[in-house]
Amino acid sequence: MKTLATSLLVGVALIYALATWADNAGWGAWAGYVAAAAEAGMVGALADWFAVTALFRRPLGLPIPHTAIIPTKKDQLGASLGSFVGENFLSADVVRGRLHALGIGRRLGTWLAEPAHADRVTAEASTALRGALTVLRDADVQAVVGEAITRRAEAVEIGPGLGKTLEKIVTDGAHRRAVDLVCTRAHDWLVTHGESVMDAVQGGAPGWTPRFVDRRIGERVYKELLRFVTEMRDMPGHPARGAIDRFLADFAADLQADTDTRARVERLKSDLLARPEVQDIIASAWSSVRNLIIAAAEDDQSQLRLRARASLISLGKRLATDPRLQAKVEGWAEDAAAHLVTTYRDEITSLITDTVAGWDAVQTSRKIEANIGRDLQFIRINGTVVGALAGLLIYTVSHAAGG
Repeated sequence: MKTLATSLLVGVALIYALATWADNAGWGAWAGYVAAAAEAGMVGALADWFAVTALFRRPLGLPIPHTAIIPTKKDQLGASLGSFVGENFLSADVVRGRLHALGIGRRLGTWLAEPAHADRVTAEASTALRGALTVLRDADVQAVVGEAITRRAEAVEIGPGLGKTLEKIVTDGAHRRAVDLVCTRAHDWLVTHGESVMDAVQGGAPGWTPRFVDRRIGERVYKELLRFVTEMRDMPGHPARGAIDRFLADFAADLQADTDTRARVERLKSDLLARPEVQDIIASAWSSVRNLIIAAAEDDQSQLRLRARASLISLGKRLATDPRLQAKVEGWAEDAAAHLVTTYRDEITSLITDTVAGWDAVQTSRKIEANIGRDLQFIRINGTVVGALAGLLIYTVSHAAGG
């Protein structure tokens, strides 16, 4: 295109020279018209060449003011471009209006309602979740989880809560199954370890008593103990069971109202939390939860992914048909986007400004010229043609006016 524009300039220059010679040689009045048109065409071509060249470099290397505009004004152009983008594209009103026109809520709902799209979102979310859990250091998370659980447990008094729970259990009679289990296991143990019980009783007897007396006492104690446990096991209304009910009821009341009991429970809680075994259990909870989540995220038939998929489809259907929900989602999106562009507009526009400032001036000029140079050369061509027509018109009017 440069060659074409330059060739046109050379062409009108040759035409001017020939037309001037023809006019001086008396070939006719037409030679003057052609010479005037060609002269004006040269002027237009040279003027537009100067204008186009001045954008990217100094014409003929001469230090003419206001030339080489792009290389010398590159940073100012970047700042102006950043400011233009910030004012016209990154304003809260523009972003809100654009997002509102898009109808994000309805579009998102229609898209999510498709099972294939819900599967895709679930798979991508599972991959992101696995990646996040893999990157996290177990030691750091365990320390945070352990500290959070311990701090929470220390900050909350557990006595009244335990008392209310125990009171509810006693009122509903749920503790009786535990009593039944203890009585059954105690009976079975006594049946199996009768000799051990009798030996223990005999071992606690005074040394001066006869051995056969100790034996008879041990047998008697064992039989009474077995009878007592058997009756407790088989008799729901056994007095000992009633005593246990009353004890648990009184203990539940003390946990809620008695200051000393509550204080002792708190001390016991603190002692338990301070034990290394308890801290290890609390810290290891993260590993168990992490492995459980990773396994569920990897299995496309796990309840986690199936429920997530079903929830996404349900949400999509609601979004697609519920105008109120659509309005809420669109409002959240607009508020979030407006907050981002308002808060971080300078940082976003600085990306443009800093990027342009980092470009090499000469390389930038060459890149711009390479991209828009074809159109700029058309300016030179048009200048040649328009100049020639204007010169011909002026010459014609002048001769017509002069007679």
